[in-house]
Formats: sequence, C-alpha cells, structure tokens
Amino acid sequence: MRVNKKVRMNRLFGNGRCLDVAIDHGVCNEPSFLVGLEDMGGVVEKLVKAGPDAIQMNYGQADLLQDVAGKDKPALVMRIDMGNPYNRIRHRAMWALLQNEAEPLIGALEMDAACVVVNLFMLPDEPDLFKQCVQNISRVRADCEKYGMPLMIEPLAMLPVDQGGYMVDGDAEKIVTLTRLAREMGADIIKADPTTRAEDFHRVVETARCPVLVRGGGKEDLRAVFDKSAALMAQGALGMVYGRNIYQHANPSAVVRGLMAIIHDNADGAAAFDLYNQA
Repeated sequence: MRVNKKVRMNRLFGNGRCLDVAIDHGVCNEPSFLVGLEDMGGVVEKLVKAGPDAIQMNYGQADLLQDVAGKDKPALVMRIDMGNPYNRIRHRAMWALLQNEAEPLIGALEMDAACVVVNLFMLPDEPDLFKQCVQNISRVRADCEKYGMPLMIEPLAMLPVDQGGYMVDGDAEKIVTLTRLAREMGADIIKADPTTRAEDFHRVVETARCPVLVRGGGKEDLRAVFDKSAALMAQGALGMVYGRNIYQHANPSAVVRGLMAIIHDNADGAAAFDLYNQA
C-alpha cells in the first residue's frame, strides 16, 4: 500500500507556505559555504528555537535535529545528492551523484524526513552533468511514490565558470524551461532560482503546477533580501529555501523572524527588517 505524500507535505506547509532553512552545504566541498556552520549542534539549536517550518540537512547531521524532543520542532528536509559545480573552477570531471546509490531514500526514511531534495544542474557545455542529474531524479522518483516521500527538485541554470564561478543565471526563459522539465520528471515541490526581474517570477510558478520555493543563493544585503522575498511571494511563491542568507548573518534567528513574517503574515520588506532590528 502506497503512503499518501500529503501526510508529509502537511508537515512542511503549515498554512500552505514554508520557510526551509538550508544548512546542507557541507557536501558542496566549498570552504566559503561553511562559514557560520562550524558548530552544527549550536546552529541547529538556534534554528529550532527560531522556529522555521523546516531545516534542510544531509543524513550525517540530521540526528542533531531529530534527536530534539517535542512535536513542534521544524520538519526535516533531506538532501540526498551531492556534486561539484559550486567551486570557482571547472573540474576535470563534473559530477552529481546520489549519496546512497543503492537505496537513495533509506536515510530519509530512517530519519523521518518530510521531503527529499535533488539537484537538476544545467551548466554551459556540461551535458554529462545534466544527464547525471536526470538519472538521479529518475532513480529516486519511483521510490518517492512508493514510500509517499515528496520530491523537491532544484533546477539550477548557471552562468559559465569564467564569469566568477558557476553563478545563478536569472534569465526567466531558462528558469521557466528548466522548471518545466523538473515538473515533467515528477517534482512535488520546485526549489527555483529567482528571476532577475521579480515581476517575471509568476511565470515560474505557473509553469511548475506545484508549490514553488525560492532558492536563496549567496549572501546579500539583508534589507534587499527581505524586499526581494516579499516581491517574489507577491508573484506566487509559497516560501523560501534560504541558507547563507540566514546562517551567515549576525543574528540568524532574527532573520528567520523577518522571513516568517513575510511568508506567513504577508509582511513587506520594511516590516520584516523592523522585526529583524528589534531582536
């Protein structure tokens, strides 16, 4: 008997919206991503107190969240793949692999995750990397159906490496096209990059035909993050998956407070920034 995915989706989307704080960056093998994550136990403790809807982690650290007692803690979103496109150089071989090739969902099931997330990299002149991502998604989708595990796909259209590393390409046409591909492959949730012009993001939402959460990317000015987040929510996003824009700021709990106000209370950027400054 198949388990209904809605059971787990309800744990993520409290009022139909979700803030997922990503701290799964250790698998990227990029030192700059680890600033702010040196003490994972301390980070998880602070985030649990801050109360986002979910925390995104890898299997090897998920016990820090799931060992916390009580029913009101954030849901676990588990990343089940890893790759090497986040460094500032082009490697001789670009790759994306499932963390457990034989049984990719076993860790998520063991740790009672509410969702799993897998990348869909689209890098210039890297068709083999794209193929590997498609194979990864194809490998896990049937298991997600079997076990009632929501599948979050992260379509990433990136710029060429010679433009400062594989940075986000905010071209709406590319993001919409890759989002459509992710949906065609069976995504239950899309974690999408913001379009360069926030007013174009409704196209991503319309293409997805499933909940869309906005990917945060690199650390930015906090007021700009709040303003952009509110603008993207107005375009139909149902929340955010932010990492460095939370854990690399001076007061991550206060950032969570501001973002939760935007996501769940329809606050604008100015109101969210005021909440941050009141902490």
